[in-house]
Amino acid sequence: MNLNDWLGYIESIHPSTIDLTLERIKIVLERLNLNVSFPILTIGGTNGKGSTCSILESIYKEAGYRVACYTSPHFLNFNERIKIQAVAVSDELICEAFSKIESVREGVTLTYFEYGTIAAMIIFSEAHVDIAILEVGLGGRLDAVNVFDPDCAIVTTVDLDHMDYLGHTREAIGFEKAGIYRANKTAICGDIDPTQSLIKHCESIHADLKIIGRDFGYEVHHDSFDFLIESSFVMNVPLPKLQGDFQLANATIALMAVKTMEDKLPLTEIAIQKGISLTLLPGRFQEVQKMPSLIFDVAHNPQAARSLSHNLKAHAVPGKTIAVFSILRDKDIFGVINELNLDIDDWFIAEIQNKRAASIEIISDAIKKTHPSARIESFKNIQEAYQFASKEVTRNDRIIVFGSFFTVADIMKIIS
Repeated sequence: MNLNDWLGYIESIHPSTIDLTLERIKIVLERLNLNVSFPILTIGGTNGKGSTCSILESIYKEAGYRVACYTSPHFLNFNERIKIQAVAVSDELICEAFSKIESVREGVTLTYFEYGTIAAMIIFSEAHVDIAILEVGLGGRLDAVNVFDPDCAIVTTVDLDHMDYLGHTREAIGFEKAGIYRANKTAICGDIDPTQSLIKHCESIHADLKIIGRDFGYEVHHDSFDFLIESSFVMNVPLPKLQGDFQLANATIALMAVKTMEDKLPLTEIAIQKGISLTLLPGRFQEVQKMPSLIFDVAHNPQAARSLSHNLKAHAVPGKTIAVFSILRDKDIFGVINELNLDIDDWFIAEIQNKRAASIEIISDAIKKTHPSARIESFKNIQEAYQFASKEVTRNDRIIVFGSFFTVADIMKIIS
């Protein structure tokens, strides 16, 4: 089977897309007898996971290490999820890994994400990497990534998202996120207001908890920042190309992880500085066109929408802002829209081609609740919404495509 055949197959073998248990994946891993001998950094959290992974990947690559990175979801190709030396691996490698999983699975059902996670670790093990950076898919405690023991784990932020699976309070969600921490290992938290559940969990397992703003931090200068821990660890680090103050926090927690791992993976300040300066990540306030401006942002929960609002204000345009927007129905749709109410002039909406998609009616009603006089235009699909917006804008306006990875990916496909 080719990769598309495999992906269609693995989507079909489990009755649900999300099944938060570790027992099934453990059975398959035992049968594979997988040899994981490299250090692992696991990154969880509500927002900032992808950026933190990319920063760490870039730093270790510049330091000369053979670095592997597993992230999700992807935009255009499944291969984006599994990278070695910041390059997506081939279809052939993924198909070989899928075949090995299938040869031992023997009726054990695996989700799409579980299949991909095991495949990534097979590929990384056979490639003899020096370090693997693993992004949690959902939550932490019961996520497939958590079956592998990290040498250091990061929780970037804790906020309300995936509440049907993780709980309806920050305390409940914080406990699930903290599940990636390990006993007697460094546990890094990038949330300046960590939940008591996260703190207590670290205490119960004797993890060495390091909290941003308490145990480490950063100091911003005009075009650089210093990483601060006890005495300065790295001075005059270039500001990340990734836009937003929150990206400084992501860079800082990445540096805390680098500091934690320096006995196993020593590196130089030059590698750190160059790695951060070269980090790029699609879909995070990514401006792909100017005059008129076109921005992609995967913001899909209120905390991420708040950051997007801050970036829109910080990079104001003389004209109007049109949102090309769609979102999944299990998100806090009203919360996301409410954060951006004052930043957007016109809403061009459509339904994502996904079984979890929010309907046009749900999206429209949420917009009307926050902004009764807003201009709302509905379209058959998100591509039509974008094409209509493209004809409307003048050179002083901007289009912001946001609300989901799926929303951004649909437009990436037609402009790439």
